Amino acid sequence: MYPQSPVHDPTIQNLRASSPPTPTTRLAPSPTGSLHLGNAFAFVINWALARKHGWHTALRIEDLDTSRVKSGVIDQTIRTLEWLGLDWDSGPTTQSGDIPRYQHAMDTLAQAGHVYPCELTRTQIEQAASAPHTGSADAHAIHEVRFNPDLRPSQIPSAFDDADGADDAGTNWRFWVQPGSIEFTDTHMGCQSFDIDTLLGDFVVWTKRTTPSYQLAVVVDDAAAGVTQVVRGNDLLDSAARQLMLYRALGITQEPTYTHLPLIRGIDGRRLAKRHGDTRIESYSNSGTSNERVIGLLGYWSKITQERSPMSILEFQERFTLDTLPTDDIVFTPEDDAWLRS
Repeated sequence: MYPQSPVHDPTIQNLRASSPPTPTTRLAPSPTGSLHLGNAFAFVINWALARKHGWHTALRIEDLDTSRVKSGVIDQTIRTLEWLGLDWDSGPTTQSGDIPRYQHAMDTLAQAGHVYPCELTRTQIEQAASAPHTGSADAHAIHEVRFNPDLRPSQIPSAFDDADGADDAGTNWRFWVQPGSIEFTDTHMGCQSFDIDTLLGDFVVWTKRTTPSYQLAVVVDDAAAGVTQVVRGNDLLDSAARQLMLYRALGITQEPTYTHLPLIRGIDGRRLAKRHGDTRIESYSNSGTSNERVIGLLGYWSKITQERSPMSILEFQERFTLDTLPTDDIVFTPEDDAWLRS
């Protein structure tokens, strides 16, 4: 579907030339707030799979959303991961320390005609959309407005830095999505197929904050780190399709294997958040809850045990298997919270 374009970043070029000696995964928290039980569920499972299968584990702090990064949260995040019993083989690294890497990737995409600047507002895009994709109860639904192809510019810049919008805080850059489905097999959720052109249209890869979007940043970072195993929540299933588009447009032949996990939701069916009470790991630890009690609840949710009981992180690692992990999302109940605080 996409031509194999040369990648200018030497880190990624070297990666394409030789495979990493061992499979590699990453723990990638965002320092925009304290880690809660939903975050812990995904990180502990990722860690357990890595240690069980001998994957190299890197810690990457995804701090590009600078307007939401809170002072001291990076250190707090690391302390919370350590309190849970997790460790890693390399890192921590931060995304904000290497913006030129993303700029190289953008120039590669621009030279191949895959991206273009767009000054349209969300309201303008909504007005032109053939079908708006707004909030839905479906955990896997895309909650973004479809970008109508009629809104594309008549001329595409040949280089990222040739366009005035490259450093313009009022301009996004979008990826030109080709028609057709992107298919992949998720190791937990099974065969997946997404027609991003129909569902979403051209998506943002460079933001008005003059930084890469999540979709581009994660591809560039994972490729540079040699990540072969991506483990995360199932709300990012459609992101895998977008990211595979970017891998191919950048000419990166080593694509990761995806494992998407069930989300933790409140009793109202909505994703776990402040509205469901204080589920921060730090809050539980400060109130005297042991890490083995938190791990035990994660084990109960993972169907390792049939009832809630304390569990060490090493026991979780030994007993965890994707075979018993539900594919449906998991509900955090008042009984779960009471057991943690008892």
